[in-house]
Amino acid sequence: MASLSRRAFVAASSTAAGIVQARTSLDETLRGGIERRKIPCAVAMVASSKSVLYQGAFGTRDAASGLPVQAGSIFAIASMTKAITSAATMQLVEQGKVALDEPAVKHLPELEGRQVLAGFDAEGRAKLRAPARPVTLRHLLTHTSGLCYSLWDQDMAKWQASPGVTETTPAPLIFDPGTRWQYGQGIDLAGRLVEKLSGLTLEDYFQKNIFAPLEMRDTSFLVAPGKFERVVTGYRRQPDGVLAPDERRPPNPPKAYNGGGGLYSTAPDYVRFMQMILRHGANVLSRKTVKAMSTNSTGNLRAGILKSTIPAGSSDMDVHPGESDRYTLGFLLNPKPHQGGRAAGSLAWAGIQNTFYWIDPARDRCAVLMMQFYPFVDKEAVGLLADFERAVYS
Repeated sequence: MASLSRRAFVAASSTAAGIVQARTSLDETLRGGIERRKIPCAVAMVASSKSVLYQGAFGTRDAASGLPVQAGSIFAIASMTKAITSAATMQLVEQGKVALDEPAVKHLPELEGRQVLAGFDAEGRAKLRAPARPVTLRHLLTHTSGLCYSLWDQDMAKWQASPGVTETTPAPLIFDPGTRWQYGQGIDLAGRLVEKLSGLTLEDYFQKNIFAPLEMRDTSFLVAPGKFERVVTGYRRQPDGVLAPDERRPPNPPKAYNGGGGLYSTAPDYVRFMQMILRHGANVLSRKTVKAMSTNSTGNLRAGILKSTIPAGSSDMDVHPGESDRYTLGFLLNPKPHQGGRAAGSLAWAGIQNTFYWIDPARDRCAVLMMQFYPFVDKEAVGLLADFERAVYS
């Protein structure tokens, strides 16, 4: 018995020492990384399906005060909103209120009459044609609808600047639905669908059906006055390379809630959402739905590569250089592992101010790294993300 007890003690001591060493390594990676890369702040967390394994906060909330960021600091998470909207939409699919492969115009009349951009005439006016097939909810959730963001699509940017186009002109499809992957406004429209079918605003729907069950108490489209002190100030990369802070002021309430972006959240809250996926739904989604959201839904269409049209807003993006990633009903999926990092079959996405996350079901891990500056996928932000991922798996 004494011998067994000694072996157990040695094993426990070894495990504890390994945990301390891992945490120290992550601390050093993030603290040293933001200093070397001149990033104002970073907050990170790593968790399994059952517990938080690491959390760290480094840098300052804003340049003027010099106050340190905390694990519970609040960030604008932008397109990290999309996975939450996708989960909300899939709840409605589970309830039979909408089908993934029926024409989405049945519930979204704003899609009526949308045509495909077929080029431009000599005067720069758009030439349009009828689409080969209708847009479906599956297309909206997988970024294969043809609705694109001009920030990452040259044709959409050219259309927006073409004669006769105003802010209220319905955007065309850039390609026939289901024929390409191009990041865009599909999940924005999925958010409108949630509002229409539920009779609730997106804020109220999220709070009732996702945030309350998961105890995500700091996630909202709105920042309560009492929480403003926890909000991290954003920065923008200047032509000389320096990051200049935005004016620090409470964010204005949105005129409308957008399923494609707009939430504020914290690292602990977003970890709770990711743990729900690792737990196969955890009273929010069914196991079958989580499996669908974790499976390639775009066939052979390559996903995750973006070419920027406005460098101040975003650099070019290739999350997994040399590989051909796919998209699920809510996430970017890597069929092959990241070298020194997440396993094959991991799920991920990001927010435009350089907030990043991934969910690794094969290893029962999830991680989030939150920064707050433009441009998206700035080389220093991507560099820190890569260092963080390697440290998580080392």
